[in-house]
Amino acid sequence: MMERKFNFSAGPGALPIDVLKEAQEEMLCYKDAAASVMEISHRSPQYSAITESADSILRELLGIDGSWSILYLQGGASLQFYQVPLNFLTGQKCADYLVTGTWAEGAFEQAEKIGDARIAASSVDKNHSYIPSLDSWKISEGSAYLHVTSNNTIYGTQLQSDPAVSVPMICDASSDFLSRPIEMEKYGLMYAGAQKNIGPAGVTVVLVKNEFLKRIPDGLPTMLDYRTHAKTLFHTPPVFAVYMVEKVLRWIKRLGGLDAMKTLNDKKAGLLYSKIDRTDFYQGVARSDSRSNMNVTYRLPSEDLENQFVKQAEAAGLLALKGHRSAGGIRASIYNACPVEAVEALVSFMSHFESKNG
Repeated sequence: MMERKFNFSAGPGALPIDVLKEAQEEMLCYKDAAASVMEISHRSPQYSAITESADSILRELLGIDGSWSILYLQGGASLQFYQVPLNFLTGQKCADYLVTGTWAEGAFEQAEKIGDARIAASSVDKNHSYIPSLDSWKISEGSAYLHVTSNNTIYGTQLQSDPAVSVPMICDASSDFLSRPIEMEKYGLMYAGAQKNIGPAGVTVVLVKNEFLKRIPDGLPTMLDYRTHAKTLFHTPPVFAVYMVEKVLRWIKRLGGLDAMKTLNDKKAGLLYSKIDRTDFYQGVARSDSRSNMNVTYRLPSEDLENQFVKQAEAAGLLALKGHRSAGGIRASIYNACPVEAVEALVSFMSHFESKNG
């Protein structure tokens, strides 16, 4: 078997080794089901136990009760870009959007197809290298909600806390979900594609306040109405992806929950940013007060050196460090399951590369 290397992919991201090994052991026969988890009915007691466990752990980690519905949907965060305004902007005066990166722009553009979507604040003036300060956000009178993107994978910026605003917040938390404690009371809805921090691609976790669901107008397409999925298991869910999410949630709980995740992620990001700031050879992309703990972006003195860096890093066992095609540079995605040892290996390689090319 080929030896595993350190994975810095922006998504699908690294998964915990313990989780992968457990899934490997259960692949052919899941517990007493006498079949693989991918072969059993989504209405079987075995699968019901998986979702009940996932729900219970998620509620415990986030401190939410039965006043929230937990949905496991398909279509990724990109479908949520349209589903959110379809449910909550339809028939309303307007909605506001914090535009801090490519995916935030995508969410705003989909909302414009539904109704009056407005930009509360944007960082496009400086190529999305920062998060606009809270006091610059313009919330419209009568706004149905404010949509925010908590972490921007391409540019490496992140909201440093959960902001307090005068309207319900909806959050795309895809790339930093469960990486830190979250003040859930500030949100009406939160969604996250699993493939960064909590599982494989194929499922999107949606958390929505039941009171917020009452705002949805009638007459929406059945599959795109959140109430459909809050009421019943309407159709076959992405069983294997949800099964993996449950295992990752248990892994997070074993490690100590979201406080422990924040401590771990602060340590990893601190190691890497400290190396970037040590000399002028590496230049961080994101403004220091907006830096992401999940996606660390930086540049080298030339694109030629960046190409050499990526190629030599891969040969040294450090995978997927090339920046997004729209941004260039280097991007190290250090999600929850990325171990400290991986970051230490990257920092060591950066020192070696600088000594040869600086």
